[in-house]
Amino acid sequence: MSRRSPRSRAYAPDPGAPGRPCDLPGCTTPGEYRAPRSRQALNEYWWFCLEHVRAYNASWDFYKGMSPAQIEAQLRADTSWQRPTWPLGRLGTATVAEDALRDPLSILSALHDRPRRSPAAQAPAELREPLATLGLGWPVTMAALKARYHELAKRHHPDANNGDLAAEERLKSINLAYAALRGRLAAEPRMAAAG
Repeated sequence: MSRRSPRSRAYAPDPGAPGRPCDLPGCTTPGEYRAPRSRQALNEYWWFCLEHVRAYNASWDFYKGMSPAQIEAQLRADTSWQRPTWPLGRLGTATVAEDALRDPLSILSALHDRPRRSPAAQAPAELREPLATLGLGWPVTMAALKARYHELAKRHHPDANNGDLAAEERLKSINLAYAALRGRLAAEPRMAAAG
């Protein structure tokens, strides 16, 4: 059920009018229409008659007297309804350092069904460094490689790290490691078919 406004028309008098004359000096017509006093006091009103509220509204400029920087700041604050916001990938100011989450006993990796094996054990020599960069063991499937790449790319993307150059460099090494492993995994089925 929709609620109807107590006003029948937009120009109808405000039902909450205080029943006093227009606030414009010299006007004795009842002040039945409200208008904000200023941009700092939007909930405090002048009460005008219909003729004077129309004139007031025609001359109203919320941004009057503001510098371009103040206008830009006001517009940016309005896009989030005057609520605080944070950079992508963070809640408030708390950040989690990657080194703070060490798992020497591989307890957490067992929860994610991603076994932690030494990449140096059976991996080809040229793939040991890319595997170590991505934190994967050998053998690796294309699905596991893509999942790990997406996880690391999201974590180390410059937009998620406020433009941090160290994160950007880390992302470059992740991209190179992913390209090397992807190329090797894509070539393996053809090599098996040829042999």
